[in-house]
Amino acid sequence: MNFNRFGRKAAVRTALLAGAAAITLPGAAVAQDQEVAEPDADEMALETEEQDMGNVIVVTATKREQTLQEVPVSVSVTSGEVIEQAQIRDVLDLQTVAPSLRVSQLQSSSNTTFFIRGFGNGANNFGLEPSVGVFIDGVFRSRTAGALSDLANVQRIEVLRGPQSTLFGKNASAGVISVVTREPQYELGGSVEAVYGNLNQIIVKGDLTGPIGENLAFSVDGSYNKRDGYGQIVNLDADLNDRNRWSARGQLLFEPTADLKFRLIGDYSRIDEICCTVGNIRNGPTGAAIFALGGAIDPENLFSYDTYLNREPVNEVDNYGVSLQADWNVGALTVTSITAYRELENFFDQDIDFTSADLASEVRAQDVQTFTQELRLSSDFDGPFNFLLGGYYFDESINQESELQTGSDFRGYGEFLGAFIAQDPTFSFNTIEGALGLPQNSIFNTPLLTSESYSMDNKAWSIFGQVDFEPFEGLVLTAGFNYTDDEKDFALSQVSYDPLANVNLVDAVIVGQIAGALGISPADVTPAVIQGFATGATTAPIFQQIAAVATTECNPAAPAPCNPLLGLQAFQFQPPFVDLPNAVEDGRTRDDDFSYTLRLAYDVTQDLNAYISYATGFKASSVNLSRDSRPAFGDYIPGPFGSQILAPSSPILNGGLAVPNLTTGSRFAGPEEAEVWEIGLKAQFDRMGFNLAVFDQSLEGFQDFLFTGTGFQLTNAGKQSVRGFEFDTTINPVDPLVLTFAVTHLDPLFDSFVDGPAGDLSGQRPAGIPAWNIATSATYTHEFGLSGNRLITRLDYNHTSNTQILNAIGGFGSDEAARAVARDYRREINLVNASTTFSMENGLEFGLWARNLLNDQYIGTLFPSVAQEGSISGYPSAPRTYGGVVRFRF
Repeated sequence: MNFNRFGRKAAVRTALLAGAAAITLPGAAVAQDQEVAEPDADEMALETEEQDMGNVIVVTATKREQTLQEVPVSVSVTSGEVIEQAQIRDVLDLQTVAPSLRVSQLQSSSNTTFFIRGFGNGANNFGLEPSVGVFIDGVFRSRTAGALSDLANVQRIEVLRGPQSTLFGKNASAGVISVVTREPQYELGGSVEAVYGNLNQIIVKGDLTGPIGENLAFSVDGSYNKRDGYGQIVNLDADLNDRNRWSARGQLLFEPTADLKFRLIGDYSRIDEICCTVGNIRNGPTGAAIFALGGAIDPENLFSYDTYLNREPVNEVDNYGVSLQADWNVGALTVTSITAYRELENFFDQDIDFTSADLASEVRAQDVQTFTQELRLSSDFDGPFNFLLGGYYFDESINQESELQTGSDFRGYGEFLGAFIAQDPTFSFNTIEGALGLPQNSIFNTPLLTSESYSMDNKAWSIFGQVDFEPFEGLVLTAGFNYTDDEKDFALSQVSYDPLANVNLVDAVIVGQIAGALGISPADVTPAVIQGFATGATTAPIFQQIAAVATTECNPAAPAPCNPLLGLQAFQFQPPFVDLPNAVEDGRTRDDDFSYTLRLAYDVTQDLNAYISYATGFKASSVNLSRDSRPAFGDYIPGPFGSQILAPSSPILNGGLAVPNLTTGSRFAGPEEAEVWEIGLKAQFDRMGFNLAVFDQSLEGFQDFLFTGTGFQLTNAGKQSVRGFEFDTTINPVDPLVLTFAVTHLDPLFDSFVDGPAGDLSGQRPAGIPAWNIATSATYTHEFGLSGNRLITRLDYNHTSNTQILNAIGGFGSDEAARAVARDYRREINLVNASTTFSMENGLEFGLWARNLLNDQYIGTLFPSVAQEGSISGYPSAPRTYGGVVRFRF
């Protein structure tokens, strides 16, 4: 085992300290057995070479094996034993024991976002890469949907907090989640586990490892997880939020010589679930229209878990891949190569209005193919210098096909709303179709509202390195760097099928009036005719009058010449956008960056380590692969109420590329650039250890996106920062009892965010980032004499302080109104989990467990209800789950 930071002497010293708790919360390490005789020097040297020392927590946060106490990085570690005892089934559950990590699940089984220190993004829009990088056995999972299979055969999970771009390179501007699984062993062994819980939950998992030959070992593991849903689709008598997933993995470990090792891993996982429960939080004026159509919602009753849908949602995720890691020791040097190919197939079919009325649904099929290659060289010299040098290559292609389908009730729904808005019971789309020259019964009566095709190719490479200089024992100076070059090429195309969406209601009036004035057909009013009419000596004043009327909204309280069609713009839900690449937009981003880390680490005493560091981080541009992908302002400048006839000159208009009702927005967001100052202490004493990190972290150009109901507005925040601290400790007051406590305090700020989707947020606190996160646990192990039997009881508590969920909620008019409504919605989380396990000397275990024991309820997140202005939908937290487990190890 290599402990490169302080050399082998420090590793031996650490092994002789109190050691590490078998049950760990972030960072701390405390002895389970204080009555250990001190070994002689030969035994000490041998112990440092063992790959699996029970009393030392080994991490690879710096891509080299180091003890947790020595690694000068803010990192939390969750052991495989804690994962089993706390019934942590996937990365979603990990946040209950890692307080700096927050996880948010949206819309479907595959849409999950990770946040570290309040920073994170990337779910539900495959054009956005996550700011928190997820690595499993050293392989980058570029989309969170590829990291959600049940955790099997896990050795430990490391959560690295703050920018990690120097060594991890590809999108680690906010932090890293690194999952490390167990290697195959040369001794036959394994385990099998069965769980039964409420909601008819059945979990079966197992693993087997052993030798194939003298230098070849294997392991296989798999899991099956099925559960009824805790939500109900009342009108369809069907479950919602069920579990139905399985995974399988095989490994080969080949060691032809003592200095050469190959590890081959192949895995496949499948998710086929009905997800997710969405409830009504605020019932706006459109609720009456839903009920008038015979549809239903459960108004403002989020935690009934009752949902009304016109179809069962489909969520299917297939995630598979293969990786080969090679490690070659050449004297004091180690060469490591990790080659991987992965594919992610994601499909969902969702009723997006979340009512039993047949209004609208979305179908989305996504395919992501990723090839990565990492090569690095590291040293383990006895002298004062050690280094790591590496390169990384990333090649990914994304393809997405999606559709918005128009339901059979949508036309009637629109007419009901139109009559309400116009205060005219005779409101009819047939009348509008006649006035606009559209076919009768065509508005909102097409099978599809829109269809889209997106693709993106991303190639990136980086060179990274780190040098450690130890001028004298106990002091280490570190400098690291990463140069990254990132290229994205993307294409987007869309068809809007609804005829009303393809009519500009200002230009239609202008054309009609010009045709009437000239006594010609509207079809004969060409751009040349309009230009001549607008500039002619006698017709120019008439044109100005026509334009004024066409851009005037009608007001019954103050009758005046106006455009009665402007009120119909509310029904133009999905107007077309300009496909790209085109003559103005090349559909490319080209980014490069030099990131670096500077660090000083010092052994204050043999029990106390301190460090101070400054690091920068980088995440390349993200692409808005959604229906709200629009040209940037300047490439196109809309006229009043979206008019093209009255629009000023712009490249897209002048190039003849403009389509009806074109608006502006963003095709992509520029890079994120992070920096952090951090001071840390790591201590290990008899029966007690702690870690403390104080930091000041900021992101320039944070890629912020706002869900609009059917797409995303993507933009860069000028600057977002957070100051805070992380503290965790493990205390072993008496041998059977281990206490852990971890707290994270965050004080975030939008230093500058002038052009946000909800207006100017500069100087405001970013929503969704709690001031306090606390995770604490108590584990008591009762030994039954000398029998080897034990009863292990664990209780843990997780608290998230009260915080506003979103900065703004669309669908309420002005930006100020959107921000004001959002202030009413907050959440506080208090989760209690418990387990007790009777472990027998023969390897058999029986246990009971409960998650969310006290059935805490809170809003996961919320969003403006689709096509229901003034209404808000949201995701309720999961209810209490509990059950029993039987496990056998051999």
